[in-house]
Amino acid sequence: MGNYLNPGSKRFRECLQSKIYVDKSGLIEYMNAVIDTLQKYVCVSRPRRFGKSMAANMLAAYYSYGENTDNMFRELKINSASSYTEHLNKHDVIVLNIQEFCSKTNVIEDMLDLMQKRIIKELQMTYHLAGMDSEHLDWAMQDIYNVTDRSFIILIDEWDCLFRECQHDIESQKIYLEFLRTWLKDREYVGLVYMTGILPIKKYGSHSALNIFSEYSMTNPGGLDEFFGFTGLEVAKLCHQHGMSFEEAKVWYDGYTLGNEQTVVSIYNPKSVVEAMLHHSFRNYWNMTETYEALKKYIEMNFDGLKDAVITMLAGGRIEINPGKFKNDMISVSGKNDVLTLLVHLGYLTFDLESRTVAIPNKEVSEEYMNAIEDIGWDEVLRS
Repeated sequence: MGNYLNPGSKRFRECLQSKIYVDKSGLIEYMNAVIDTLQKYVCVSRPRRFGKSMAANMLAAYYSYGENTDNMFRELKINSASSYTEHLNKHDVIVLNIQEFCSKTNVIEDMLDLMQKRIIKELQMTYHLAGMDSEHLDWAMQDIYNVTDRSFIILIDEWDCLFRECQHDIESQKIYLEFLRTWLKDREYVGLVYMTGILPIKKYGSHSALNIFSEYSMTNPGGLDEFFGFTGLEVAKLCHQHGMSFEEAKVWYDGYTLGNEQTVVSIYNPKSVVEAMLHHSFRNYWNMTETYEALKKYIEMNFDGLKDAVITMLAGGRIEINPGKFKNDMISVSGKNDVLTLLVHLGYLTFDLESRTVAIPNKEVSEEYMNAIEDIGWDEVLRS
């Protein structure tokens, strides 16, 4: 086992051994269906605290070659899927958290060079292939695939951190996207790419820089809506187990509506629900993260009536938006529509696909708006 190549199952095992675990292994069945197909490129964007890393750790434990993890999954939902044994521990898995490499370097070229060297080093330690390329990651992986005939599963967490931490460095962002495209697109060795982040893939003009990916976001969850958080049935079961009021849980943490015109799924903030069950107390568990700073920063811009929109939503109203105009970054914000769409991706608003409107989802998030409004001095809004 390595740090990046087939890192093992320890992190997911910790999830299974936790006091509260909600089975989301149905995601594996969905991913199995797209392996080695044209739909093998998957990008899932969710707010912080919505289980992105847990999902990546689960996929790593299931797919990783060299370890038998059947004992971890045989009691989960995925065990009943017809594809369960077909892909269990059958792939070489590369797991990356881009945040780790962003924190080590200040120059994009250095970051990408460091990342490739670290992965190639583990590939060399595992596969002692004569003539294997030692400088180019894509060629090294192709050399291995030619010998093993075993496709790689590539899991990339925090894929968009560069766009959040280097918001104004457009050239570095383009270099990064071009690297991902060169490494991943039209490569035989790629069986599946699963990327997670807060923001959907960055758009330049009217086009996505990584148009090979199917995107699943808070405005367009596709068929993955039930894996974006806890469902009502899952929360009701937890409340029963822990002697908590399900109705009060709905007030505090429900309200994220995902799905399509035919099927709407109501999703709860999973981290907050878990904290409420463990502490036996309903309250605001939202962490003071960069997203909170973004909430304050963007609502105080007050683009073309944004303040009035916030007042309307705090009173329980809804505001119409067009998420298709958003360029999927945190600097190309030119109006109320961009701000409200960004706040959907950050988890501060919920989007209804049928009415194409946004609203504040629940009491927990409403309190965050009140905290931000107090910080920026909107006295008239507080009075309202």
